Amino acid sequence: MRDWLLKGLNEQTLQHQGPHAQPGSAEKPHAWWKVMCLTGVDYFSTLGYQPGIAALAAGTLSPVATLVLVLVTLLGALPVYRRVAVDSPNGEGSIAMLVKLLSFWKGKLFVLVLLGFAATDFIITITLSAADATAHIDENPFWPAPLRGHEVALTVLLIALLGGIFLKGFTEAIGIAVGLVGVYLGLNVVVIADGLVRILAHPGTVTDWTAALTTQHGNPLLMVGIALIVFPKLALGLSGFETGVAVMPHIKGDLPGRIRGAKRMLTAAAVVMSVFLITSSFVSTVLIPQAAFNSGGPANGRALAYLAHENLGSVFGTIYDLSTIAILWFAGASAMAGLLNLVPRYLPRYGMAPAWAKAVRPLVLVFTGAAFLITVLFDASVDAQGGAYATGVLVLITSAATAVTLAARRRRERRLTVAFAFITLVFIYTTIANVLERPDGVKIAAAFIAAFLLVSLISRLYRAFELRVTHVEVDEVAQRFLRDCSRRQIRLIANEPDSRDEREYREKIMQIVADNDLPDDRDVIFVEVTVSDASDFETELLVRGEVMHHRYRVLRLSSSAVPNALAALLLTIRDRSGRRPHIYFEWTEGNPAANFVRYLIFGQGEVAPVTREMLRQAEPDRRRRPHVHVG
Repeated sequence: MRDWLLKGLNEQTLQHQGPHAQPGSAEKPHAWWKVMCLTGVDYFSTLGYQPGIAALAAGTLSPVATLVLVLVTLLGALPVYRRVAVDSPNGEGSIAMLVKLLSFWKGKLFVLVLLGFAATDFIITITLSAADATAHIDENPFWPAPLRGHEVALTVLLIALLGGIFLKGFTEAIGIAVGLVGVYLGLNVVVIADGLVRILAHPGTVTDWTAALTTQHGNPLLMVGIALIVFPKLALGLSGFETGVAVMPHIKGDLPGRIRGAKRMLTAAAVVMSVFLITSSFVSTVLIPQAAFNSGGPANGRALAYLAHENLGSVFGTIYDLSTIAILWFAGASAMAGLLNLVPRYLPRYGMAPAWAKAVRPLVLVFTGAAFLITVLFDASVDAQGGAYATGVLVLITSAATAVTLAARRRRERRLTVAFAFITLVFIYTTIANVLERPDGVKIAAAFIAAFLLVSLISRLYRAFELRVTHVEVDEVAQRFLRDCSRRQIRLIANEPDSRDEREYREKIMQIVADNDLPDDRDVIFVEVTVSDASDFETELLVRGEVMHHRYRVLRLSSSAVPNALAALLLTIRDRSGRRPHIYFEWTEGNPAANFVRYLIFGQGEVAPVTREMLRQAEPDRRRRPHVHVG
């Protein structure tokens, strides 16, 4: 069972279409329009519930509010993510851009916060899509009456099926997505076109709608003002952009070609979705009675499906339901794949999750359990989860807008900086308005953030003595030092560099010789570690050798933690030379507990005992373990 759960634990974390897909050549790249379908199962599937939510939130003003949403999409989100595609082309999205701009612990904490909102976005995508699929099943006339009214149980069953598929594993997601998106969009074209024909045949419906608009909201300026206030409730129609940049590695071509393909993909998806949003909102508002959108109504969460059944018959309506259920379910699969690519990319690498978090199956169980809990808490309601979903989407888009604004400012692109700053302000307003109206999303995100912080703290403590150097490279000078010493004894002196003058090295040798009663002070090598970013966990070592003051041999290296670098260096020397090296320390002054906290936060402090403990855990055989001397 353990081997099955942890399958793929040692594989490098890359972008996969589905779980257990093999990296490298096994995943062939695809044309950008095919990859668009992979992200489109998330983006386009919102047509299943977006028109109904818009009508419920904005009433007769829904088409106007949707037009505002489309303008924000084309003039705001699209330019932002086209820039993200350029600056973060390896599938890491806007979070990676912000990580580059923020270093040390504040960058890691910021990542945890964003991951909390990303988890909210993706988990709610799973639960909301499954809940809406349940609504389509429950309202279908062919669904047996005894099975109606069990929304929570049916939604949990759909989520369990999704989790089961991911536990088993699949690799070819893009081929499935192309078929689902093609059929679904084709059926929506039929439903919307039929609705527009009916409106043209009965122009009185438009007259009735405009009369209702005038009666309820007065002059056009007031309508636009109310639409600007209401449109944040429609923010679900902005989903899919973060997923779009996450799937960039699947686009065919070299790096410039992938970037061009990603821009075309994002633009095409935004334009297609904008057309569907406006036309579906107009048709739904004009042809469906307002009471049908209310909770429990036949059009609640399924406006286009309602029109398909009412206008095109139960057979076509059932075909439309099946297509909608399939793409909504697969939207959950897209979200699950996004989580499985996102979380292992950051948390285990930062030491903020157990090592098993790099494996797919344990994470699937965790995320499926979270989806079960949210489904029960929200009673499988599409309307109730809409605010939480929108919050996750808006926070990610706002962070992306912030990232591209800061990147443009760094490049001294004044016009772009001003433009992106304005877009950022628009999304900040939209996010705040959504949070004030429906705070559930912040509550769920806060729960995820708290969980990430708690797991990160426990994991960082638990893995404090873990050797986490992924690769050691030794330059030619350093290799020559080690070859010369390997004929006798390899003796290293751990030195914390200060002024690096001749007196520092001379006094250090005198101290080590006196403390350890060494017979010879000539055949030693100094080791100096510079702490780069102590908040990093996994690191690579480049060992550079140099001669100081024409006499003292020094190995210099940079790492996130001093003991980690020294332990990795000692094991590398042992493996390459066949001899057990000796290393000499002096005791660190100060309170041991305080020094251990310094090690956890700043990568230095209680160096000698921590180095020895890392060696003990990495090499259980005492006869092969490098020698550690402290004086």
